[in-house]
Amino acid sequence: MRVGSNTPIPVNIRLVCATNRDLQEMVDKEQFREDLLYRINTIHIEIPPLRERPEDIVPLTEIFLAQYANLYGKGNLSLSNKAKEKLKQQSWFGNIRELQHTIEKAVIICEGSVLDENDFVVPRKKEQVKKEVTTLEEMEYNMIKSAMDKHNGNLSMVANQLGISRQTLYNKIKRYEL
Repeated sequence: MRVGSNTPIPVNIRLVCATNRDLQEMVDKEQFREDLLYRINTIHIEIPPLRERPEDIVPLTEIFLAQYANLYGKGNLSLSNKAKEKLKQQSWFGNIRELQHTIEKAVIICEGSVLDENDFVVPRKKEQVKKEVTTLEEMEYNMIKSAMDKHNGNLSMVANQLGISRQTLYNKIKRYEL
């Protein structure tokens, strides 16, 4: 019904929604409307990420390979067994889109008719290496140093950020020889 009207308007639609979030959890945290979830959640299909279904990687790769070989006029391209293994070993955090772009890139740069594992440049997700802080003093030193760098040595702002008085900050700077 239109707003302010009593006359229903017949519609025939099929709504398909997708998300990578847990909507029920979001409803529980009041981050998503419960009534909307009930309206859209008639049939729920959960598709696990590509890294959890390695058996799908080679068939998808072959589909993309044929598609991009045709698009770029490369003829019939095939994959070596080592290439298949390399692709199956990847984590594919970008899921199918990442795989698709990787195949497209390989097709564009390939010069032969068989793609080998060296034809695939798959960036690894960078892991942040964090130094483990072992003592309270180390943590305090790092926090003060970081705040001083952030505020270019403005001690009033550093003390304010850390929630301590300027005198306490002076004592700690002296103690840690900052």
